[in-house]
Amino acid sequence: MWYLFKVMSFILILGTTHGAFRSRRSVNPEANMNISQIISYWGYPGEVHDVVTEDGYILGLYRIPYGKANNDNSAQKLVVYLQHGLLTSGSSWISNLPNNSLGFILADAGYDVWLGNSRGTTWSRKHLYLKTNSKEFWAFSFDEMAKYDLPASIDFIVKHTGQKEIFYVGHSQGTTIAFITFSTIPKIAEKVKIFFALAPVFSIKYSNSPLIKMAYKWKSVIKSRVDVYMSHNPAGTSVQNMLHWSQLFNSSRLRAFDWGSPVLNWMHFNQTTSPFYNVTCMNVSTSTWNGARDVLADPQDINNLLSEITNHIYHKTISSYNHIDFLFGLDVYHQVYREIIDIIQGTL
Repeated sequence: MWYLFKVMSFILILGTTHGAFRSRRSVNPEANMNISQIISYWGYPGEVHDVVTEDGYILGLYRIPYGKANNDNSAQKLVVYLQHGLLTSGSSWISNLPNNSLGFILADAGYDVWLGNSRGTTWSRKHLYLKTNSKEFWAFSFDEMAKYDLPASIDFIVKHTGQKEIFYVGHSQGTTIAFITFSTIPKIAEKVKIFFALAPVFSIKYSNSPLIKMAYKWKSVIKSRVDVYMSHNPAGTSVQNMLHWSQLFNSSRLRAFDWGSPVLNWMHFNQTTSPFYNVTCMNVSTSTWNGARDVLADPQDINNLLSEITNHIYHKTISSYNHIDFLFGLDVYHQVYREIIDIIQGTL
């Protein structure tokens, strides 16, 4: 019960920003807006695109093509793609004031900014033929996000903008799927110039996250009503995704979802056990930031990860940061965002 209390507290913290409990009266008008409305509210241009994955999911992909100070849309700009973490959505990059939201900061710095949304989140709950309330729709974890969602989004952006390479910024699970995609699909990795990993998560052996602990402790009964809770609060994910994370608890290696039997695993992977992911196969230039107080991306797990990144160009540990500070920290511009821009510009 203590774990449940802590998890609900976590959801309440995120929910006020990411759309949970929308019926409650809010002081800030953006709390009741979708991504496009938030972008327009702050005076920025916005676009929304539907991206269809190979397995039929329709993802909401949002764009801020330029900032308020550089409104010349004729010039081709460098592209920066932002990918959210677990239980958040693309709105997490524009939830602060414009001078502290990475999406707006990058647009004002002269970049073409794209906000991704993984399947099952608030803005990516459509499918070509599956109904959203069907069991089949929610049969996915971050395996599918890495195999289908990220490649589809990056391919769409590259074709739409005419850019050969993009810059990728991920937070939390947004780094997990990037590590998988970039290490297993070379043709996508070739389209990423630099991967910026904020609070990266590749293993959770030392994680003290109440969310992961709850999923691990209750994995035998988690399929009761948890699918409803997780699919609506705060920005959505699947039960299978939470079960996948619970399978990795106390493990120092990241592996694909275990389907529960040798027969099912063979159907999905052509082997009786789920395969491990190997980040050493990733050749993308990578910069990382982590927080010393992060209970999900524990510093010991981070150290293990850093030793396996083959093309590591920058790392910084912020002593006062927890997992969410990389999105909402009051000094996040100076601690992280300014450095991202400096690295893109080649000045750091």
